[in-house]
Parts: sequence; structure tokens; C-alpha cells
Amino acid sequence: MKPMSFDFQSRRSMVVARGGMVCASNPLAAQSGLQILRQGGNAADAAIATAAMLNVTEPASTGIGGDCFALYYDAKTKQVSALNGSGRAPAGLTLDVARKENPHEIGMRSPLAISIPGTVAGWNDLLTRHGRMTLKETLADAIRYARDGYPVGEVFATGWQFSESMLRNSPNTEEYLPAPKPGQLVKLPSLARSLQQIAEGGTEAFYTGEIADAIVRTVQELGGVITHDDLKKHISTWDTPITTTYRGLTVYQCPPNGQGLAVLQALNIAEGWNLAEMAWDSPERLHLMIEAMRLAFADTRYYVADQAFSPAPLDWLLSKEYAAQRRAMVSADRAMQPPDYGKPLAGSSTVYLSVVDGEGNACSFINSLYAGFGTGIVAKGTGIFLQNRAALFSLDPDHPNVVAPNKRPFHTIIPGLALESGDLWASFGVMGGFMQPQGQLQVLVAMRDDDLNPQEALNRPRFCLEDGTVDSLLALEDGIPPTTMKRLAELGHNVRPISGFERRLFGDGQIIRRDAQSGVLFGGSDPRKDGLPAAF
Repeated sequence: MKPMSFDFQSRRSMVVARGGMVCASNPLAAQSGLQILRQGGNAADAAIATAAMLNVTEPASTGIGGDCFALYYDAKTKQVSALNGSGRAPAGLTLDVARKENPHEIGMRSPLAISIPGTVAGWNDLLTRHGRMTLKETLADAIRYARDGYPVGEVFATGWQFSESMLRNSPNTEEYLPAPKPGQLVKLPSLARSLQQIAEGGTEAFYTGEIADAIVRTVQELGGVITHDDLKKHISTWDTPITTTYRGLTVYQCPPNGQGLAVLQALNIAEGWNLAEMAWDSPERLHLMIEAMRLAFADTRYYVADQAFSPAPLDWLLSKEYAAQRRAMVSADRAMQPPDYGKPLAGSSTVYLSVVDGEGNACSFINSLYAGFGTGIVAKGTGIFLQNRAALFSLDPDHPNVVAPNKRPFHTIIPGLALESGDLWASFGVMGGFMQPQGQLQVLVAMRDDDLNPQEALNRPRFCLEDGTVDSLLALEDGIPPTTMKRLAELGHNVRPISGFERRLFGDGQIIRRDAQSGVLFGGSDPRKDGLPAAF
């Protein structure tokens, strides 16, 4: 057979259905979630089945060695709950210990970057509160595909190959080498065994059983400080979501330690401008949105931390009054000097998936290892990559996000939900590090200000402040006019045009909209990845 082209150029339209819908970055994963819906499961059950399958089909992005967050909309009560399934620093990870290795930062591939994996507990807690099925039922498809094999998708195979050199220099990665080509069959027997143990033994199989032994032994042999007690003590938390309003919508995010605050702040600032009167690709409109995002990042990069250690003044940061003050700092004819974080008044690499079931329940769910393949370290014999979230701690003793024992680090992963008049309007997210709040801002504005459908919103070219800092490079995706790029550079933005494989920088979004009257679902999946909406 002659080699075929993998240069994706196809037009995408929405998927429309009513019985239930799953949007994910891999078709096999979306169909696993859909199968759960068709068996009588709800949005929570399908979310876990999809997330588990993504662990198998996209092991660089997600896994049971990482963390998860979820927003869940209960159609009967019309209430939104927020699950924080992120892990904490080991008890032995003090500032002094971190600084002995590197006085400035915790390295992305260092064993000290491994925070306690929260995913398995998070999966179980979501099912316990909102689901109808067991872990065993929801993990069945992922176990089968890991054991029997699956053909690797086009986009993910390219990313896997990109990481091959790192994997060859990382511990216990044999099952993941050599990096497969598109369509090549991959089997992950060790991961299948680990998932089977969790299916049969629940969270204890991960946090106190053979898997825990392998994690502790591997990490400590490499110089890390995780202990059995650290794993045994891990718990998820249920939090009150943080919210704001944007042009009649109520937008929900998980509270810090995640960066969802940035989305809400940027929306608050942008709401003061009539964006709908400006062309979406005009320098005038993009400049304002970029400045709103920079102001939001200035605050989130300072205030987002474990609220049990460093509570942020969230009421003030999310107030319309504060947004008006920040908006007044924006000039129409020049990029601002890098803004500092605001002062309150006195006293004052990831997978995202979206599921909506036929009853109108919605689960906006995100699961991640952070950087591609996390630390690159596999717990020996388990097939489990261990995350590197602790690399996001600060080593500045005066920073709210300074590393400390049993503390959660700053987190980039953020699921989103929006309601209108109490009814579900959209379940959405855009994965990809610091692209996530920027992607959410852009797709929400596209849908609300420009009346685009979910697929159109995801198709639209994006901007990205690359490292989420206020003075970072401004990446602009091909499809934004060169004249706009030129004008933004003239305004003082540090512009970098992006095309080809580098477009992965702009993330991977999934969106499901729901019509409250008819119950019809409208789904879109990002054309930058392999995914699709699966529905019935």
C-alpha cells in the first residue's frame, strides 16, 4: 500500500443530536463515553469512561499519574458543583529541599516536580456524588484497548514522535517506544494491568496497593520525596465555583488553585467594549482582547495558589468595579507596559472533554499530566507516567504560590460551564497550558458576541500569550490577516506568526451547546486535533 497523506484540510460542521453527546480529542475516547450514555449512564459516568480512554490513546497528555478538575451541572437542581481532583506537594517537599536542587525553579523533569496524583480519587469522587455506574463499569473500554491495542491517531502520533528523544532518556518508558506512526497499533499491557487493579480495587488499589509501592519506590530511587503516607492521605475537595456574568450568561470556573480566575477577569474587562461592532480579525478588537488577557494574567500569576494556604481576595478580583479600573488602563493605540497585579482595597500538555446527557446534565472535565508525558518518569511496571505539576510552584518565599509541604500548586487546567437563566448554555474548554483561559475567552466571545456555533468558534484562528506572563511573545495563528499582525506589532505587541505543526500551541477545544427548549445538543471539536463529537 502506498503511503497516504495526513495533511488534514477537511471542512468541519457541527454535530447535532438530542440523546446525549461526548466531545473529546480522540474518536475512540468519545465513542467510549457515548457507549456509557447509551447503556444508561449519565454525564459523570461518560466523562470518566472518556477520560480513562484518553489515558490510553493520548498518554502524553493525561493519565492516572496526573490530576483532574470538573464542573458538573445537575439538570434537576440547576446547581453547578466544582471538583478539585488535584494533588498536593509531598510532606517532604520544603522550600529548602527544592532549592538544594535548583535555587530558582523546580525542573520540569525533576522527580521533585511530582505532586501526588489526584486523578483516581477524582474519578471515584465524581462517580460517587453524581454518577450511576462503578469505576469497574466505566474503565472497561480503556482496559480493553490498552490490553488489545488501538491504532494511534494522526495528530497525536506526530506529537509522540516529537517526544521520542525525551522518552528514550527517561526511566521505565519501554512500552511507549519507539514512537508510533499514524495508524500504527499500540498495546500498553502494564497500563492495562494498572487500570484493571483500580477497576477491581478502587482508589485503595492506587493509593495503598502495588501501584503505590511502585510509585514510591521509583520516585525515591530517583531522588524524589514522595512517601506511602503522602499517597494514603490524598483527598479531593468539592468547592463552590467562582462566577461572573457576561452579556446575560453566568460563566462558571473552578476556584484557585486553578487559573479559571483569568477567564472571568478577562470577560469582565472585555464586557465594557462593544466587541460585536468590530471585525473579529481586526487589530482594534484583537488588541483589546489581548490587553484584557494580559491584565487577567497579571493577577492570576500572583494570586492563584492553594486557598488553604494563601486565600485570594476573590470577591474584589471578580467585581465589575475592579474590572472597570483595570479596563481604564488599556490604551487603544499602544500595548501597555507589562502590568503589575492589582492591589485589593483594604480589607478586601492536557485533555479536555465535554459531556451532556439526554436529561441535560453536563460534565465539563479536564485531566492532565501538565508537560508532555509529565516528568517523563513511569512508575516501574505500571505504565503510569507521573505528572510534573509541582514545577509550577514558586521558589520565592514571599509569593502566595511558594512551595510548601502538603500544598497544592498553581494549576493551568480549567473546565468551563455557562448558564443562561439557570439553564445549561454550554459546556466548554480549551486545553493547552496557559492557552486555556485565552482559548475560553476567544470561543465565548465568538459564540456570544458573534453568534458563531461551537464548531465555527473552534475553527476560528487564535492568539496566544505563550507563557501566560504579561510580557510574553504573542503568537498569532495563520488565518489572522498579515495586515492585522503588522498593526499589532506597530502597537507594541511582540508578535510571532505560527503555522503548521506549531499550531498545537493554540490548544484543543471541545464545546457542547444545549437548546433549553428542545433539548437539542450542538457539538464542536477542535480541528487542530484528532477528535470529534460522538452523539445519538
